[in-house]
Amino acid sequence: MLTLDNVGFALEEDEQKVHILKGVNLQLEAGKMYAITGPNGSGKSSVLKTIMGIFLPTEGKVEFQGQDITNLSVTERARMGIGYAFQQPARFKGLKVKDLLEVAMHDDDITDCKYLRNMGLCPDDYLERPLDSSLSGGEMKRIEIATLLAQDPTVRLFDEPEAGIDLWSFTQLINVVKESHYEDKITVIISHQEKILTMVDEIILVVDGHIEMKGSSESVWPQVRDYSGCACFNSCTKEGEIYADCPR
Repeated sequence: MLTLDNVGFALEEDEQKVHILKGVNLQLEAGKMYAITGPNGSGKSSVLKTIMGIFLPTEGKVEFQGQDITNLSVTERARMGIGYAFQQPARFKGLKVKDLLEVAMHDDDITDCKYLRNMGLCPDDYLERPLDSSLSGGEMKRIEIATLLAQDPTVRLFDEPEAGIDLWSFTQLINVVKESHYEDKITVIISHQEKILTMVDEIILVVDGHIEMKGSSESVWPQVRDYSGCACFNSCTKEGEIYADCPR
């Protein structure tokens, strides 16, 4: 289990504290998939970054498997089995795709990397590619998700994995995430997309830095679907479908 106990996070701006997260209480259980949704700027990414250790809480604590990890670094949490896929993946000058995967897969042979193949990328075409501007945003996104899946962490954090990818890749992404989710995994996905929100076990609605609502997908989705603060719930629809390239 991963727990956030009354977690708050604040930044100093113009000599004043700006509270990003306010008394966040969450219990995330192994074997469950969660979707975090809510209006832009509500604190969704901050919740994930606090779990990963990118942000350290200014109040409250974070526990993982019974251990207080509130003040542990990103590296220490990664070694414990927590992994993060950013909304906008970083590019690394001088590194190639194979370098990322070799770190993630340790001593495994990456020549026929199934993780790239599962994301629709041929290893023969991509392993030697540099992680620079020659790769599109969608390609970088798929490479980062493949790297996270290759790392196989216990806690998998996806920050809007559908952003910037085409519809085929979006469908493939959903299938890969579902198929790689086992009883010992905690999967958390930030998303506005109906297909993701209806496939998870529980939906967490974040509004203005706090948890507004949390419950089963079946009970929360009908309420979240009509939530006026979430732009994509009320736009970019066609015949009931919400598309992956919906502008935010």
